[in-house]
Amino acid sequence: MSETSFTPRVFSGIQPSGNLHLGNYLGALKRFVDWQAKDMETIYCMVDLHAITVWQDPADLKKSTRELCAGFIAAGIDPEKSILINQSQVPEHAQLAWIFNCVARMGWMQRMTQWKDKAGKNAQNASLGLFAYPALMAADILVYHATHVPVGEDQKQHLELTRDIAIKFNHDYGVNFFPETEPVIEGAATRVMSLRDGTKKMSKSDPSDASRINLIDDADTIAKKIRKAKTDPEALPSEVEGLEARPEARNLVNIYAALADMTVEQVLAEAGGRQFSEFKPMLADLAVAKMSPITTEMARLMENQDEIDKILARGALRAREITAPILRKAYDIVGMVAPVEI
Repeated sequence: MSETSFTPRVFSGIQPSGNLHLGNYLGALKRFVDWQAKDMETIYCMVDLHAITVWQDPADLKKSTRELCAGFIAAGIDPEKSILINQSQVPEHAQLAWIFNCVARMGWMQRMTQWKDKAGKNAQNASLGLFAYPALMAADILVYHATHVPVGEDQKQHLELTRDIAIKFNHDYGVNFFPETEPVIEGAATRVMSLRDGTKKMSKSDPSDASRINLIDDADTIAKKIRKAKTDPEALPSEVEGLEARPEARNLVNIYAALADMTVEQVLAEAGGRQFSEFKPMLADLAVAKMSPITTEMARLMENQDEIDKILARGALRAREITAPILRKAYDIVGMVAPVEI
């Protein structure tokens, strides 16, 4: 089977860690909506199995999973057009991950930058799940034979490992069963930075709530945070090169470009020469117009959690129509005895 015979299929996921913010929207959710409009299958996942590689309060994890599902839908993911799931409801993810644990090499895992960052000097106290996280991520992708994976720059290394696992599996068993999936990293605001420090990524863990725009912020809060965002005293440049040594200015221009579906060049053609006293109100109006409907719909969905749970259950049934045959074939290739009717 040649690689070109794989059905074009998109898979991506987000950890249900709570406090969704503008960086999650521009860096992931908005991209996912764009892919949904293309002529290929789209599967989007709340990766709750990944979440428990570090301790999670059970009640918080359930709430965060439902909130993330609400965020997907409010951002424009249609559960009828895309398959929307939480990872733990599709057991083939974990089953294929065990095979990949046996294909991947220890040295591969030890080289993962995120393992080094998260485990740090306490590697001996980190969970085995955290160490094996990339093999499960590979299974998330390859159990769907996904051909495209929209991810942030920080996940590129994991996608490269996914390709390595697919190549080694195919080589070891003399097949061409798993595709060499391509990461898709695109757009001006793939990496959204803090409103208080343009050199740091926007994060829910930042102690300052003013550093981020949360998806649950109301219009007044969004506008206030943008007005108070850190800037420099210079006017906006007319050329992209003029943003190179100005991280806060570059961040706000990137955010405007992503929200308006414009390039940075187009934004600077319109706003170049303006002071931030003019540009910030423009950005605030745009952000409120784009984000307020998402906030409203998320709140509605979170008041109807049974609706969310039914959407996830239907998504799991649809997902397993894809994953179950792929896992059965993978088991057969490895040499597992398939179940028969008795």
